[in-house]
Amino acid sequence: MLAILCLLMLRPITAVSEGVEVNQPDSFEACILRLQAEGRELGINSAMLSLLSNVQQIKRTITLDRNQPEFVQTFSGYYLQRVNTIRIRKGRDMLQKHRAFLGELLREYGVPPQYLVSFWALESNFGRNVGNMPTLDTLATLACDQRRSDYFSTELFAALRVMEQHQIKPELMQGSWAGAVGQTQFMPSVFLQHGVDGDDDGAVDLWRSEKDALRSAANYLSHIGWQRELRWGREVRLPRDFQYHLAGINNPQTLSYWRDLGITKVDGKPVEGDGIVASLIIPSGEEGPKFLVYDNFHVIMKWNRSQFYALAVGILADRINGAGTLYAEPPKSEAMTKQQVLAVQQKLKDLGFDPGDVDGVLGPATAMAVRQYQYSISHVADGFVDYGLMSQLGLR
Repeated sequence: MLAILCLLMLRPITAVSEGVEVNQPDSFEACILRLQAEGRELGINSAMLSLLSNVQQIKRTITLDRNQPEFVQTFSGYYLQRVNTIRIRKGRDMLQKHRAFLGELLREYGVPPQYLVSFWALESNFGRNVGNMPTLDTLATLACDQRRSDYFSTELFAALRVMEQHQIKPELMQGSWAGAVGQTQFMPSVFLQHGVDGDDDGAVDLWRSEKDALRSAANYLSHIGWQRELRWGREVRLPRDFQYHLAGINNPQTLSYWRDLGITKVDGKPVEGDGIVASLIIPSGEEGPKFLVYDNFHVIMKWNRSQFYALAVGILADRINGAGTLYAEPPKSEAMTKQQVLAVQQKLKDLGFDPGDVDGVLGPATAMAVRQYQYSISHVADGFVDYGLMSQLGLR
């Protein structure tokens, strides 16, 4: 409540930095005073709250939070940047280096080694890129900004509790522009709940201890529902007459259902496991790879809500563990601007197909709306948004 009062009392005086409006320093200082008061009500140690007296507003953080990329990332662009020969080779080296320790984590938490190494690779390039922005400054800046004040206020208080509980000095508490920290890029609330000591030195240091980072990742995945002995998913082949409108994350069916429709493994053998539920994901259209994804795919998405991210984690884990390349590599496609995606979403909405929020983001709701539209005009309903779809919609 005090955080909300803080925002209501901020004067609407702004300064322009890099084209972004930010609060004047006096308003920022008033917000910090109120955050300290809220922290005292929450029982946070006064010595930790005193650290907020020294935080600085980072205007670049507001710029990064406001400025979304002009172009919408395609799966091929996302995938090729993250699943590459160098990362696969390094991942296999890390798998070997930590084989015994990762085996312990498998027995304790049920998360196979290749997945932990894959998360580690994607989050910080095996600890090389943990971020260098002061976390308290970053979170205070975002907590005193109106867009997501409540969320970042909570993370700021969690960061202070982490620092007190694990005796972390402010100079070590550095991370991304959004406040994620360490080799696993945990938000402070996740660190607070799931950070554990992996090297038995009595401390949890996600920045400098590889074992702390890996054990904490395993602990987190276990707590958010990772299922032992279950894959993330697999690449599959579809029959020529497949009804693409059945695809989508929100249409889970049993593997026996998909098998009866003619879906096979890429080697042509039947998909196995009658009781397993899976959704069919087609991230880059009819010509690209297709995947049946299981419950663990949804667990990966609890770490990061992007389907592209979850696919990259799963595919990279498979490659690190010795799998070959995809049967159907994602075709390179020209990226679309956010304004073009907004136009597609609005057109679909006007036609009676609900794309969810008209926000320029190609999420599951938009893909479903595209599939419904394509199906209505007897086109392959793969849900893929490209310039061909724009032409069909009369937007080009």
